[in-house]
Amino acid sequence: MKIALSILLLLLPSAAVAEPIKRPPRDAGFAISLSEPVLRSQPDIRVYDLDLFDAEPSTIAALHAGGGYVICYFSAGSFEDWRPDVAQFPKHLLGKAYAGWPGERWLDIRERDELARILGARLDLAAQKDCDAVDPDNVDGFANPTGFGITIDDQRAFNLWLAEAAHARRLAVGLKNAAELVGDLVEHFDFSIVESCAAQDSCAAYQPFAARKKPVFQIEYREETRDWASVCRGAAQRGFTAIRAGLALDGTAETCPRP
Repeated sequence: MKIALSILLLLLPSAAVAEPIKRPPRDAGFAISLSEPVLRSQPDIRVYDLDLFDAEPSTIAALHAGGGYVICYFSAGSFEDWRPDVAQFPKHLLGKAYAGWPGERWLDIRERDELARILGARLDLAAQKDCDAVDPDNVDGFANPTGFGITIDDQRAFNLWLAEAAHARRLAVGLKNAAELVGDLVEHFDFSIVESCAAQDSCAAYQPFAARKKPVFQIEYREETRDWASVCRGAAQRGFTAIRAGLALDGTAETCPRP
């Protein structure tokens, strides 16, 4: 009887076996809205990137109901003085101003233990809102004037921690920019979101994601893009999904025609 019971238990579904983390679909269209968070389902768009704090659960639910996949954006490597959790950040973690973005300052990501509580709460919020994935921004402080001595090794360790923390909450996670770290991190991140790679002639750095059938969402800015048709041809050759948007990322964008 004990043997039969053991066999039965083995055949039953186990609550301890987690569902695989769901990556965003490839070749499915991409829209991003960080300054105007109300996005509705759009024809030929299945992947939506919304601001974590601004996105309402009802908006996320509606996008899901329309067959959408929802990525939730937050800054992991910078402090923004308009966020609801600003009081949680110790002052000694705040570095130089982020050029061009008033109210934003770089964070000392070397102090991972102190940031873990704050960023962990943001990841919890993403899970509570039923986001499918997260888009943690500004994870390339090592290549910027932060006011701290952040090395590429420091950044690699921090980004790996972010990926593990997201996965622990069953959230997929994208690598934002950080071209120099793609080789080290491509196996740990589920997709990539890159800005201005055509304008900066750096798109080839993200090819390892596409080579592993992981989506690459390429954002080019109208203020920088001259030959949009050429950008689209390059994206198609690489297997990237490319859009052209304004710097405000207000949900309006041109999408490359599908091949």
